[in-house]
Amino acid sequence: MIPLLTAAEMRNLEQEAIAAWGVASLVLQEHAALGALALLPPGAPLQVLAGPGNNGGDALALARLARLQGRPVEVWALGPQPVWQGDAAVQARLWEGLGGTYRHAPEPRVAVAGFHGWVVDGLFGLGTRLPLAGAAAAWVQALAEAAGPGAAFRILALDLPSGLDPSSPDGTGAAQADRTACFGHLKLCHGLRPARERCGEITVIPIPLRGAPACGVRLLERPGPVRPGRWDAYKQDFGHVGIRAGSLGMGGAAVMAALGALRMGAGLVTVLADPEVRAEVAAQVPEAMVRAWDGHVPAGIDVLLAGPGGITEVPGWDGPLVLDASALRDGSGPRWMARPETVVTPHPGEFARLFQVPAPRGTGERLARARAAAAGPGVLVLKGAQSIVAGGDDPESWVNPTGHPGLSAGGAGDFLAGMVAARVAQWKKQQDQGVPDPLGLKRAVAEAVWLHGAAADRLGPGPLMIRELGPSLAALLRELHGAGIQN
Repeated sequence: MIPLLTAAEMRNLEQEAIAAWGVASLVLQEHAALGALALLPPGAPLQVLAGPGNNGGDALALARLARLQGRPVEVWALGPQPVWQGDAAVQARLWEGLGGTYRHAPEPRVAVAGFHGWVVDGLFGLGTRLPLAGAAAAWVQALAEAAGPGAAFRILALDLPSGLDPSSPDGTGAAQADRTACFGHLKLCHGLRPARERCGEITVIPIPLRGAPACGVRLLERPGPVRPGRWDAYKQDFGHVGIRAGSLGMGGAAVMAALGALRMGAGLVTVLADPEVRAEVAAQVPEAMVRAWDGHVPAGIDVLLAGPGGITEVPGWDGPLVLDASALRDGSGPRWMARPETVVTPHPGEFARLFQVPAPRGTGERLARARAAAAGPGVLVLKGAQSIVAGGDDPESWVNPTGHPGLSAGGAGDFLAGMVAARVAQWKKQQDQGVPDPLGLKRAVAEAVWLHGAAADRLGPGPLMIRELGPSLAALLRELHGAGIQN
């Protein structure tokens, strides 16, 4: 998984390199500037915007290195008599030592109208204080108005576009960069939408820092094979999923959940539907066993999914439990998060009901609410654009980058719930066989969430029928497994 750092977490890494390793801060800056300069096409004229702090120091270092390569470059400062701070003051002296000067624009719109080639945005980075004001705000506004498909220039942002908060997914108030040279590690604004959209193409520039930073948020990545098995595996080796779903008029939810579990690789699926819809469900999913619900969970299942299709009651069951839709009862969230081997999969409205809080809006609010609610061994999947996986006795929150608006259709959550249940059953079988998994249940759930969105991505943007996720998921899993059968 990819770490997404806050500004404070990134500063801690830099200070550790400086204090513990003896790396001079100017060395970090030179690495950053060299890497960023390499992203610019040779010979392109450069207009470098340099702020007063460390981001401006990066910009001044890039300008100096560009001039040493013989590139045409101009440096623009925020005021007619710029005052540089810290390492930026050293970089300014080096730039001036090459004969470099500074330009100032009382009206940035006028200056931007004459730009061509590449503009290097080095106004503000980790030290951003929002909202921007004065000359900085005027420059960002001028870039925002002039940038776009018809502009005579493109924008390279140093670390992040000026006007973004590095520790937030909020994308307002920043110009649209064409490329971003991210220094060291991705920050929250690089991985979370809508801020991520302001960054354009993102390239991480390595600088001398330790490789595995501690952080509170990570971005999910493509998993490895998720259904390991020997050549002589038996269907029970891949888990038996019980699904308590489907009431009158809502049998389709049970069908979608069963298809999700089967496509995810469950060895057996038993649907426990209300008697009125048993035949309807059975006719649509012949690969599953479909029984009329009689009040008893059958023996032999490895995980129980409850809730899709209007099912409000959670059957008594001591094993792994996945709860979705109608089973997410008012105020029951803390109870389920305290229960081991339990997964809840609400959308924002269901989350509000489950935890008795206002429905979270936007990525930042959803992330904050998920982190606050995810106390205990239970695992929370807060669904939506960039679904969030939290809990599992782990302080980190994981954000899913896959999927598109085509998943905004009835049945998508039911299909995901079935996938999650199947992956939990497979994880449980691995645990029973003594296969080590340090992140356990939470990792298994996250893999299903990533695959759900990735299956939609394979189909392309636009509306889709949720049933179409099945063949797409199957193809994706075959890619992941490759020749992964164990001998």
